[in-house]
Amino acid sequence: MNPTETRSWAKLAAHASVPSRKSLSELVTGEHALGNFAVGGCYFDFSKQNIDATTRTHLLSLAEEMAVEAERDRMLRGESINLSENRAVLHTALREGADAGIDISKDVADTLIRMFEISEHIRSGVWRGHTGKPITDVVHIGIGGSHLGPELVVSAMPKQARTGPRIHFAANIDGNELFPILAELNPETTLFIVASKSFTTLETLVNAQSARAWFLERTCSLSAIAQHFLAVTTNIEAATKFGLPEQNLLPMRDSVGGRFSLWSTVGLPIAIALGADCFRRLLAGARTVDEHFVQTPLATNVPVLTALSAIWNYNFLGAGSLAILCYDERLRLLPAYLQQLEMESNGKGVTRDGSPVSIHTSGILWGGTGTRGQHAYHQLLHQGTRAFTADFILIAKDDYDKPEHHQWLAANALAQSQAMAIGFKDEAEPHRNLPGNRPTTTIVMERLGPFELGALLAVYEHKVFCQGIIWNINSFDQWGVEVGKRLAYPIYETLTQGIDHDQDTATATLIRHLRKTP
Repeated sequence: MNPTETRSWAKLAAHASVPSRKSLSELVTGEHALGNFAVGGCYFDFSKQNIDATTRTHLLSLAEEMAVEAERDRMLRGESINLSENRAVLHTALREGADAGIDISKDVADTLIRMFEISEHIRSGVWRGHTGKPITDVVHIGIGGSHLGPELVVSAMPKQARTGPRIHFAANIDGNELFPILAELNPETTLFIVASKSFTTLETLVNAQSARAWFLERTCSLSAIAQHFLAVTTNIEAATKFGLPEQNLLPMRDSVGGRFSLWSTVGLPIAIALGADCFRRLLAGARTVDEHFVQTPLATNVPVLTALSAIWNYNFLGAGSLAILCYDERLRLLPAYLQQLEMESNGKGVTRDGSPVSIHTSGILWGGTGTRGQHAYHQLLHQGTRAFTADFILIAKDDYDKPEHHQWLAANALAQSQAMAIGFKDEAEPHRNLPGNRPTTTIVMERLGPFELGALLAVYEHKVFCQGIIWNINSFDQWGVEVGKRLAYPIYETLTQGIDHDQDTATATLIRHLRKTP
C-alpha cells in the first residue's frame, strides 16, 4: 500500500499546514502528547517532539493503516519479508526467545556455545600461537555490518575490554589503516578474524590477503595459519581455499543482514574483548526490547513512537537529517553505526513492489560527541536555516568517580535540547536570537553497560523496521551498495593493468591522470 493514499497521511498533511498549530515551545511548556517511556534501562523523553494530541492520533492511525503490527508478526514468524532476495529476516531470533514460533533456538544456542568456547580459550591463554605463546592481540578484518557493530560495542566498554586481548579493527581498504596496526604487532601472538558473509567482499579480502602475507613473511609457515586465523562466513568453500581449516570457521546466516548481525558470530570480537557474560547481557538487553516491541500497544511502544516521530519530522515538517548527539565519549562510534543501520536500510528509491517512491524515505544521519559538537556544528543547529531533528543520548550514572565532569556534561545536554525547543529572544541584539522549534528526543541510559547498550541498539533496529513498513520499502536489501562495488573492478583493471574498458569521459580523464602521476 502507498502510505500517501491512506486517510491518515492526508490528515497529517492537512494538520501540518495549519497556521494555528501550536509551536514546540508552547507544547514543551504545556502537556506534551507522546510522554516518556522506559525500556531496557533506557528512558525515552519525547516531550520535545513537535507533536500534539491530534498529530499523535493521526500517526498512530497511520501505523495501523500500514499494518505495522501484522508485518512485525510476519517477520517474527520467519516469513520472507525481504522480497528482493526472497529471504526471511531473523536477527531477532539470534537473541534467543525473541522469535515467535521459529524453531531455530537450538541451532542458535549451539553456535553461541561454540563461539563462547573459542572466545574463552583466547581470553584465558588456552589458544596459543604456533610458537606456544598466548594470544595478546586480535585483528578483526571486516567492513560495514561485519565491522561497525563489534567496534562500537568494544569501544563503548573500555573498562571491560581491559580483561581480554587487545582488539584492533581494520575495515578501510586504505593501507593507512591496516599497515600501522600490523607494524606494532608480533605475529607469534596475533590472531586474525576475517568476517565476511560472502567471503568475496573486496575490502575485506584485500586486507585479509595482506594480513596473511604479513604473517607468512615473518613465520614462513603455512601450517601456522590455522593457529592465527579465524573466519566468520557463509562461504565455507572460499574460506578453506584461503587456507583455513573448517574448525576455524564460524557460520553466518543468509537470513541476517550485515547491519543486523552483531548479535551473531560477527560479535566474536565482542566476546573476546569483553567475555561471554557481557555478550549474554548484550543479547538480554536487546531481547527485553524485542519483547516490549511485540507485547506493547502502539500508543506506548517505544520503537513505534520513535519511528512515527521521525516520519512526522521527515515527511511533514521538512527535516532532512537526524543528528545523533552522544553526551558520552564512549559512544563516539554510535553515529557511524546508526548511519549504516538507517541509511542503508531505508535509503531506497523504490517500493516493495518495485515502483518509484513518491515521498522522502530515510534522512541523512550524522553526529558526534557532547560538548565537542557544541563548539562545531551546534551553531547551525541553533541559528541555521535547515530543518533537522536530533537524538540526545546521555548516561545517568558515570563510571568514574568525578561527578563534577558528569554533571556538567548532563547540564550541557539538557541545556542544548532546551534551547533547540524553546529558543532565545533578544530584541536589542537580534543576532543573538535562537528561533527554537527544533524537535528532539532525549534518551537517558541508566548506565553504559552491555544490557543497556543492547536495548538501545534494538530500539533503533525496530525503529528502522517500522519506518520501512510505513514507507512501503524493503529495509533489508542494499542494491545501491552492490552496484558501486561492481563498477570498481573494471576501473581497478585499467589502473593496474592498462586494460581498456569503456568509461564515461569524466572517469576516463581521471584514470589517465592517476596513471600518469609518478
